[in-house]
Amino acid sequence: MPDTRAPLDPDASSGPPFRGAAVVRALPWVGAGVAVVVVAVAVEMLGSSSYDRLSRGYPGTVTAMASALLRLVADVAGGLTVGGLVTAAFLTPRRSRAVVDNHRDLAVVRPAATVWVTAAVLLIAVDAADANGQPIAKLLEPGAIGYLVQASYLPGAWIVVACIAVTILAAAFVVRSWVSVLLLAGIGAVGLLAPVMVTQVLVGPNHDFGGDAAVFAAPAFGIWIGATASLTRRWRSGRPGRTTLRRYRVLALAAWGVWLTGSVVIAAVELAGTAPWAVPTGILFAVQLGVVSAVAGPVLLSTRRFATPGAPAALSAVLFLAAGIGVVMTRIPPPVYFVPTDAQQLFLGYRVDTPLTPVTLWTAGRVDILFLVISLVGVGAYAAAVVRLRRRGDHWSNGRTSAWMLGWVTVVITTSSGVGPYSSASFAVHMGLHMSLNMLGPLLLVLGGPVTLFLRATTAHRRDDFAGPHEWLVAVTHSRLLRATYNPVYVLAVFVGSYYVIYLTPFFGWAMRYHWAHQAMTLHYLAIGYVFYALIIGVDAPPRPLPHIGKLGLVLAAMPFHAFFGVVVMTSTDLLAGTYFQYLDVPWIGSLAHDQYVAGGIAWAAGELPLIVVVIALVTQWAKQDARQAKRTDRHADRGLDDDHEQYNALLGRLTTRDDAGPSTDREPADGRPTLIVTDHREQP
Repeated sequence: MPDTRAPLDPDASSGPPFRGAAVVRALPWVGAGVAVVVVAVAVEMLGSSSYDRLSRGYPGTVTAMASALLRLVADVAGGLTVGGLVTAAFLTPRRSRAVVDNHRDLAVVRPAATVWVTAAVLLIAVDAADANGQPIAKLLEPGAIGYLVQASYLPGAWIVVACIAVTILAAAFVVRSWVSVLLLAGIGAVGLLAPVMVTQVLVGPNHDFGGDAAVFAAPAFGIWIGATASLTRRWRSGRPGRTTLRRYRVLALAAWGVWLTGSVVIAAVELAGTAPWAVPTGILFAVQLGVVSAVAGPVLLSTRRFATPGAPAALSAVLFLAAGIGVVMTRIPPPVYFVPTDAQQLFLGYRVDTPLTPVTLWTAGRVDILFLVISLVGVGAYAAAVVRLRRRGDHWSNGRTSAWMLGWVTVVITTSSGVGPYSSASFAVHMGLHMSLNMLGPLLLVLGGPVTLFLRATTAHRRDDFAGPHEWLVAVTHSRLLRATYNPVYVLAVFVGSYYVIYLTPFFGWAMRYHWAHQAMTLHYLAIGYVFYALIIGVDAPPRPLPHIGKLGLVLAAMPFHAFFGVVVMTSTDLLAGTYFQYLDVPWIGSLAHDQYVAGGIAWAAGELPLIVVVIALVTQWAKQDARQAKRTDRHADRGLDDDHEQYNALLGRLTTRDDAGPSTDREPADGRPTLIVTDHREQP
């Protein structure tokens, strides 16, 4: 029986397929070596200047050098790990729909994750000393390491990275499921983001733009490094097939565009209006983007050049160099560090001085890059699928299309109108935003039936052909992970319990201080709202379908908890996240207690009204389904097609025939199946 797990590409060849292989193999190592030299020279030349500008003690050359070089190792190893997982999940052609070849497909992931774990663990201690201006030897003093770790953000980020990396490393030895590889890639992307989100993009005016841009740019760059290194390794054993090269090229073009765009936004934020050529940060950004684009452009934009062995090797070399330049930039305080900043800009990245009115709530908007990009991708992908269906001559409901589009319009309006920026300054507006994204937006999105649409729009490949988007989507929808996610008890607990856990604990006050944490909280509400409504009234069939009575019970179970949460917030004598709102000191809010009271009222009303609408819609669906079933039964009866009646008469006929034939058991049917013998024990006349 053939091994369906193996990556099979008929255009691939084995053996040494090209001359100059030694030079090509050496290119990535040359790029990595140059990156190390660039970082080491920069740290030596900078000396204590960067520390002096931040009024921080100089920890010494050894500590500074160790911090910078370990950061380079961690960034590259993290990219190789996550990029290797993405390669195994999407880019390696295979015929299996749900299984990966652990030994072959994750060969790059295991050593890369080992290095990533090691570098992250070392950086916990090294960056604890470096960020606090202390030499590494200081860590040996009793109690010093614990104090230094909690005194800055970066060591905490490395703790998160170490936990993620060790999880991936352990799983890479045993995982076989394609969905599990996909899940590990998503977790790894969080590891790539963790050290980025607590450093330069967290500081100064407009850091909300920089943080959102980094959410896309950092994982894209890391995945690009890993995928390119995997392709370089693939070339060593022979020429990859057309499918392999095509998929790598699409990924590389997408990663290049996302990273380039995100880096431009981050550069604009960090330069804070300073001319790029006037400061080292601007020059380094220009060099980094220019060097990468000078190589990536000619290679990726030409199919012929990309299909040569030197293309991925040259790309790997220049990406390693770009990673080194990025590490150097983390050692130099950007101009945004020195812009005068008040409390509002410190926490939010912008000011909310204009009093809140119904007009400013709609007009004083601020683009939320994260949700705008997600919405545009959602709208674009759905529209492309609809167009593909209709070109094929298939029909798709305009109502579903309208619901999906309106759902994303709701998300964009809620996050990028005045509601978005004011939600970080007013608890009442904040509650309105989250109720909208938890209740209204998901309610519209699930009516769009995106899974059904994409399954119809994508091409189902034959069993002897490579798995593609259709098979990937089927694998996800039939996975144990999705079944667990749609467990009704779990969905109800998270949908209702999130409000209690987030708002009635210190977590709320902590999360509001950081833009990335606020965005993660908002994403959570949007996601769990989608799962809840998909289980209740969604067009797509969930992995755990419920009967109508179960759906109604789920909605009715959620309603009192939402109402009770609103009452708790309204009647609470303690200010939720009071320290945070007091630090903001927004004058037009007036009484924080009153603002919290209004927030509780919004939670009560906005939580109950949509659920009541859902109950009405659900009961209506239930009644229509029963009516359709009754009409179908009546129609069959009128035509003499009552299946139940006919089956009952047939059963009586068989029983009568067998009784008349006697209880003999020595007769066998023609098809060889055993015959059911029924004996009549009734008293005979």
